[in-house]
Amino acid sequence: MSIGTLIVGLGQIGMGYDLGLNPESHVCSHARAFNIHPAFHLLGGVDTEEQQRRGFEREYHYPAFADVETALVRVQPELIVIAVPTPSHGEVLRRAFKLSRPVAILCEKPLSYDLEEARAMVNVCAGHGSRLFVNYMRRSDPGVASVKRRLDSGEIGSPVKGVVWYSKGLMHNGSHFFNLLEYWLGGMVDANVLAAGRLWDGSDSEPDVRVSFQRGTVVFLAAREEEFPHYTVELVAPNGRLRYEKGGKQIDWQPARKEPSLRGRTVLAADVETIASGMNRYQWHVADQLATALAGKEARICDGDEALRTLESLRTIVERR
Repeated sequence: MSIGTLIVGLGQIGMGYDLGLNPESHVCSHARAFNIHPAFHLLGGVDTEEQQRRGFEREYHYPAFADVETALVRVQPELIVIAVPTPSHGEVLRRAFKLSRPVAILCEKPLSYDLEEARAMVNVCAGHGSRLFVNYMRRSDPGVASVKRRLDSGEIGSPVKGVVWYSKGLMHNGSHFFNLLEYWLGGMVDANVLAAGRLWDGSDSEPDVRVSFQRGTVVFLAAREEEFPHYTVELVAPNGRLRYEKGGKQIDWQPARKEPSLRGRTVLAADVETIASGMNRYQWHVADQLATALAGKEARICDGDEALRTLESLRTIVERR
């Protein structure tokens, strides 16, 4: 039996990112993912903009509503996807629970810019017996899971030292990579702000910061989004180098080996192993991991408690800025 799904917010991640792209190769929006995944079926969408509602109805042939309340009177979803701008996450969540009792909520990241509101969101879902998940989509990618297995097994050694390039704010975009590093390297132990940086869009800090995780230390550096987007992770381990490029579309592992011609000196090998990434279909993988979690099985998708820990760590960094 599939899970009835309502998408609140029909912007880029809600619907727009993969419009016009081949559905066989690209699943980059909630609408496409939950429309094609066999564990789910769409019930409708919500957006305040009439143009977005018409586009959803034209593309997916399900009703679109101007407000959450009207949608919930018409449909009773088991899953509600919150894909509105971050400042409205908490309000939509509270309004949703007034008229429905969903099995689960999938919320866009970060949960909130306000830590107390984020904590309240986690508590509201727990109080209503609804499972909360947050769309840090890289967590659900098979390539990321492969790296995690290699780190856990020691195939990629530790401690590591690394560099992350991010932009568009530490909370907004930087949190993607912070959450990813928590998944790979364990929780934050300490952080040291190297440079305060600027405010992206007048509100979101872009500091340069050195973060100590349980398995190593990584420096986060802020790029300038208006010049060009640059999202990469490079981890140098005792036995090689991992490169997570193009926002995760390319993942390369370059092991360290003895080089006979250099009298047995250890160098990075010339041959590079490419770890398969599924980032062209990242929202399908999120839907798939969500279905796995709701079936009571172990899943990689980020839950509300993990997302809250990410936010708590980021707020600690911002307060030291």
